[in-house]
Amino acid sequence: MDILRGSSALSDYKLDKLVLALRQAQVEVGGISTAYVHLIDCKETLTDSQKEVLGKILTYGPVDSAHEDQGELFLVVPRIGTISPWATKATDIAHNCGLTQIHRIERGIAYYIKPVSGSSFTQQERQTIAALIHDRMVQVVLNSFDDAIRLFSEQSPAPFKQIPLSEGGKEALQKANVELGLALNSEEMDYLLAVTRYLMPSGKLMALRKISHYLAWCATLLRAPQTMYYLPTVIMLR
Repeated sequence: MDILRGSSALSDYKLDKLVLALRQAQVEVGGISTAYVHLIDCKETLTDSQKEVLGKILTYGPVDSAHEDQGELFLVVPRIGTISPWATKATDIAHNCGLTQIHRIERGIAYYIKPVSGSSFTQQERQTIAALIHDRMVQVVLNSFDDAIRLFSEQSPAPFKQIPLSEGGKEALQKANVELGLALNSEEMDYLLAVTRYLMPSGKLMALRKISHYLAWCATLLRAPQTMYYLPTVIMLR
């Protein structure tokens, strides 16, 4: 895996908002700097000329006069096992520019956060910081660049999970909500139960652990209930 640094990820305005949010969460910081980092998975080593082309592709945004990578690293990247839309587009562009040796390009944000006291953050403080800088539905926070190699590891398809709604009712769905990380709130679970009982009173819900597709489907149901008859392959009621 190769790593190419990009421009600053957050404006001064957003950095000030983050500092304020951290202060309200009882975490004092001495400084924050951010940068986009591009993580490149290649099938073979790129030549110098190919690296130059790639560098031009990944050069965008404001030009930084200096890098201030001081503080503890919080590396925000897409969730392990997923491929971000940004990665799909960036990889296509690289291939169209002749860089077919590249398997995939992912982008993350490196946060360098300095404790105000000069000592290290406690584990609780790191958890508080991580919660404020990433979306846990689609991102994770890593502690080092070496951990990012997991983005490109091959993942075995997750098996179907049967949730016995007819026997367990809402309690079964609540349990699955925690185990599968579905992030459904109480209203969404009530609605899903009502839809299931309306369509198939004695059925079971079978769901793949593909959260993005699942939540997109739930959001569609909540916005337009009449679409509940158009069930995608990742959700089957029977």
